[in-house]
Amino acid sequence: MDRIIEKTKWQKYKSWVFLLTILIFISVAFALSSRSSKSLKISDERTQITTVKEGEFQEYIPLNGSVVPIRTYYLDAIEGGVVENRYIEAGTFVKKGDKIISLVNTNLLLDIMYREAELFQQSNNLRNTKLAMQQNKLTIQSQLLDLDYQIQQAKRVYERNTQLANKEMISAEEYEKSYDDYQFLVKKRILTLKSFEQDSIYREIQVDQLENGLIRMEGNMEIVKKNLDNLVLKAPVSGQLTSLNAEIGEAKVRGERLGQIDILDGFKIEAPVDEHFITRVNDEQEGKFMIGNDEYSVTLTKIYPEVVNGQFRIEMGFGEDKPTDIRRGQTIRFRLNLGNSTNATLLARGAFYQDTGGQWVYLLDEDGVTARKQNIKLGRQNQDYYEIVEGLVPGDKVITSSYSQYGDYEQLEFSK
Repeated sequence: MDRIIEKTKWQKYKSWVFLLTILIFISVAFALSSRSSKSLKISDERTQITTVKEGEFQEYIPLNGSVVPIRTYYLDAIEGGVVENRYIEAGTFVKKGDKIISLVNTNLLLDIMYREAELFQQSNNLRNTKLAMQQNKLTIQSQLLDLDYQIQQAKRVYERNTQLANKEMISAEEYEKSYDDYQFLVKKRILTLKSFEQDSIYREIQVDQLENGLIRMEGNMEIVKKNLDNLVLKAPVSGQLTSLNAEIGEAKVRGERLGQIDILDGFKIEAPVDEHFITRVNDEQEGKFMIGNDEYSVTLTKIYPEVVNGQFRIEMGFGEDKPTDIRRGQTIRFRLNLGNSTNATLLARGAFYQDTGGQWVYLLDEDGVTARKQNIKLGRQNQDYYEIVEGLVPGDKVITSSYSQYGDYEQLEFSK
């Protein structure tokens, strides 16, 4: 007997599941197809569009500089010591030679006393040596006088004995003794003279050495006394004492910076520059800055080639037309021109550069509704513009706002 097989729940909805799967597949395929077209609809409300133009291009770098006096004299401690007096306060206008501070140095005073004692001893040694030379000279002269007398007496005896010996009236021994006595005294006088000459030469050398040593010691003494004078710090020029780092009782070491005097006849601008531009910054390059509605020019006058923390310093001098209301320490933002201005195709700077690295842009079609990727090549750049070398011509319209929300789409379409 045949049995009726009832349909299960799955068999009842199997056709519906199959149809639903087909619909999902078609939807995914349509989405993929739409995606593959690389086209994205965007709104023009937040989109910045810039027109490429042709104009004068000036390559420059923006810098921040500080206004400083055209000349500054630094006050350093020539000799160390403890601050004893402070005659002038910072901010005061001083004249050349005015006392600013005085120091006291006990060790320097003791050194001067020791050198004075040495100088006195050297002077005494020289005087004693000269006195000994004079005394020795007198002693030798006395000895020579005595020898001359003895030689004269011995010569008489010898000559008398010679006559007597010829007459054989004295013995040969007595004659020979008178001869020997006479010769002894003559030779002794010769040796005494030689000894006197040698002693005189030695004494003269000794005196020369003592005199030269005394001259050197006197010179050193003058230097030490000058160091004592250097304990009083005086103004080397007339100007404004803009800083003074010295309090009474404070110890200062040799070479320590104590303050500075500014000559307020004029000003200049000092600015740090990134070491990346060290080969492109040269003397006589010009810069521009604005104060209010007025534009002023400055010229590069000095370059400090030393690189510290990735930067080097430059000085800019004002021209004849300079602002009158600037003050020391004021910050000036200026543009330093790196070359002569030239005519070029220009594109305004924008956030797109961070997304493309300047390799491509979205270029609007003539209808102004769509924008497509366009490869470009950039040249120089400044704070306002990029120089277009290839890919764009004056009159082209380019999206210059950020591309971060556009992904990899090849084409953009503006929604109506």
